[in-house]
Amino acid sequence: MVTLGPGAVILGLESSCDETGAGLVRLTEDGVELLGQELASSQDEHARFGGVVPEIASRAHLEAMTATVHGAFTKAGVPFGAVDAIAVTSGPGLAGALLVGVAAAKAYAAAWGVPLFGVNHLAGHVAADTLEHGPLPSDTLALLVSGGHTQLLHVQSLAGQITEVGTTIDDAAGEAYDKVARLLGLGYPGGPVIDKLAATGDPKAIAFPRGLTGGRDNGYNFSFSGLKTAVARWVEQAERDGRELPINDICASFQEAVVDVLTAKMVRAATDLKLSTVVIAGGVAANGRLRALAAERCEAAGLTLRIPRPGLCTDNGAMIAAVGAHVVRAGAFPSSGTLSGNPGMLVSQVLAG
Repeated sequence: MVTLGPGAVILGLESSCDETGAGLVRLTEDGVELLGQELASSQDEHARFGGVVPEIASRAHLEAMTATVHGAFTKAGVPFGAVDAIAVTSGPGLAGALLVGVAAAKAYAAAWGVPLFGVNHLAGHVAADTLEHGPLPSDTLALLVSGGHTQLLHVQSLAGQITEVGTTIDDAAGEAYDKVARLLGLGYPGGPVIDKLAATGDPKAIAFPRGLTGGRDNGYNFSFSGLKTAVARWVEQAERDGRELPINDICASFQEAVVDVLTAKMVRAATDLKLSTVVIAGGVAANGRLRALAAERCEAAGLTLRIPRPGLCTDNGAMIAAVGAHVVRAGAFPSSGTLSGNPGMLVSQVLAG
């Protein structure tokens, strides 16, 4: 068992997908302080394929890891290696990419003689908010929405008490953004460009469907595959009719369909579970329309809304260090020497054995 108190410094390493992240945090009396972080992305290398290519991602992590770690120490103003523990993403994610991060973390932990904790990437996204807004209430609802995940989570403790309330039964919201962007020839990743174009479009121009709502409502679960197909069919019909595609209106109408369902189910779940605080986390949490509609609906429902700044929403090492800080503060045992990547790691498992 390892128990670290205020002043302890934790290094976090993230390599689950296409971004190599390293971040350093310090434990305070009642929370976690971000000292500095560095991030290297291989998105440009994947763009021509319209999505992440696992082999390219793994190679990019290998090439970027050392410089990223050194950069994080420099930005944090911490002497290289002066840490009390290391946290690394064990899963979920791409198998090869995860192994790069875990191998690096093992090497640094052995060289510096500090404990190593393999932690959950999804918990990291939620923990990122604590770096900006302080400790979470003991009972919080989190909407985790990213390229690979769309989940509603009941978070009782970031040290290990997270329960899934709802999830997507097909595409994640971010995945739908990428697929629609590719359909419209907007490139990869799709989220930022669709959000930008939607700002000057009419969200009511096209009545795209809201998945798993109305008579087909399925509690707190989500579905975006049908919406993606509806966009494709609308575009196909418009092209057959010889009409010019109103790209901005398509983006705005598609985006409104996504964020309408996300925020409606989020507010419903929080109300039903009698939770007064809601956190939105993950890469799609940077979306401007999602943030605006969530704020509007949470205010109407009397809920406290927390969303980290955009720089903390995407994959990064600081969020992994933040999970590590919560785990070590709770006095958890370090992960074993057989720690490896776990692509299918469930959100309920915050710490890998």
